[in-house]
Amino acid sequence: MRLKLILPAVLVACLVAVCTYSTVHAAQAAPQGPPPGAQAGPGGPGGAPRAPSPPPTNLKVLPKTLTGDQVRDIMRKWEGDLNAECSDCHTADPVKKMPNGRPAMNYADDSKPEKEIARLMFTMTEGLKADQLKKAAALNTAADAPKPAEFTCGSCHRGKINPEAFVAPKRQQGPGAPGGQGGPGGPGGMQGPPPGM
Repeated sequence: MRLKLILPAVLVACLVAVCTYSTVHAAQAAPQGPPPGAQAGPGGPGGAPRAPSPPPTNLKVLPKTLTGDQVRDIMRKWEGDLNAECSDCHTADPVKKMPNGRPAMNYADDSKPEKEIARLMFTMTEGLKADQLKKAAALNTAADAPKPAEFTCGSCHRGKINPEAFVAPKRQQGPGAPGGQGGPGGPGGMQGPPPGM
């Protein structure tokens, strides 16, 4: 019973880590912005040039070499993967206001547990990609093997902060079921464990 309670939390932590890893690597490979002295491109309200994001502070698991714009891009990716908002992990600054009058986010504040959960998930993702997923890819040596899809937060979260557990559909049994008469284990069906087990 205790394992049933712990397993979903471990899986969620693994997923966040994997999502973060792939997002960070994508951001590091992305261009670093316009060359010095060049105008920033459209991207702000109404297509106006967007001011560069301030340098990040309080980075604990993301590389400290990331620019403010790279961190912003990573956060935007996570928002989409989880259908989340900045305020889900970050607190509002009670003093600082944005140009639209709404409170600015205090990104360095660590008081929300969701922020630490995101860090744990990022760490889990990094570990999964660097170890298990890398090993699995190395075992798949067939020339016609499909290239694995990028593993991101959205691979598991599918646009939900708290994704539902996957429940496999029940297998048909009896006449007409896949595997022949009687279904798996029946006459003409699978006998014993699947190959390679």
